[in-house]
Amino acid sequence: MDSDLDFPFLDIPGPGETREVAPGLLWIRMPLPFALDHINLWALEDGPGWTLVDTGLGDDRTRGLWETLLAGPLAGRPVTRLLCTHFHPDHMGLTRTLTERTGAMLWASLGEWAFGRMLAMTGDGPFIAMAEPFYRRAGMDLSGLEEVLGRGNGYAQKVEMIPPTFQRLVDGETVPIGGRDWRVVVGRGHAPEHVCLWCSEDSLLISGDQILPKITPNISIWPSEPLGDPLAAYLESLGKFVSMDTNTLILPSHKLPFRGLHRRLADLAAHHEARLDEALEACGQTPMTAAEFVPVLFKRHLDIHQMPFALGEALAHIHWLEKRGMVRREEADGVARFHRV
Repeated sequence: MDSDLDFPFLDIPGPGETREVAPGLLWIRMPLPFALDHINLWALEDGPGWTLVDTGLGDDRTRGLWETLLAGPLAGRPVTRLLCTHFHPDHMGLTRTLTERTGAMLWASLGEWAFGRMLAMTGDGPFIAMAEPFYRRAGMDLSGLEEVLGRGNGYAQKVEMIPPTFQRLVDGETVPIGGRDWRVVVGRGHAPEHVCLWCSEDSLLISGDQILPKITPNISIWPSEPLGDPLAAYLESLGKFVSMDTNTLILPSHKLPFRGLHRRLADLAAHHEARLDEALEACGQTPMTAAEFVPVLFKRHLDIHQMPFALGEALAHIHWLEKRGMVRREEADGVARFHRV
């Protein structure tokens, strides 16, 4: 468990501040208005300027903190590029402001740029038309359904419009940044084509949300891909990190930088194996909806922001079991239930 991990940096940067975690590599932390109340961002020295990794939310508070950073701790030096690990709003939310403010181009994988831009352009009406049958099929009760749909397209509310042009990052390519060569490692499951950056020479891994300490990245089914199998993709992606040095310093998007990569990979796989066992056992007697699986897999209280993530993650585990012939789906009156084969 996380007691086996090493956390070498306990001095967390405050708003508008930075901490150096390796020569020419700065740690930035931005606030989030959720239970998970922060995101880690990174500034990599890049010749005369900086490469920035991720943006924070597209809100006024984050925008103001970036102005402080660009004028102060980043010493007024130019931003040479803005690299986003994936499309989620805490990672790509302020992309337009930063690219327009600095003149830098967005760098991202095709899947993340395209999905983020598509979702940011989707109005509340089309979003609700897509989401309503999905959540009804999952067995969400009427009060929960009304609250979730009443928020409309929450993604578009947390991001600025994604820029129409970008530089594509491809799995396996090398990106030179400030004297280091960073290999692009694309993970799947948490997002379509999540970009991680690995510098083998200095044993550094910017892991985004793909590998986190203490918490596990959300692996969910969402209304846009209702029959997907993201858990299989995520578990397969963990294998891409096994060959990395065990002393690699992992720079995650949430919580603290840490060492203990192989231990953490094993813990992440074991976590999902345990969840799969719990889900399979729960539906052994009576067919269950996805909503009925949520309290089986999540023992704590969930607020309305967390509920769609929990429901999506419950579905991801059910779909893994279904696609391997371990549970069977039955649909009646627009609601899907699953039972053990």
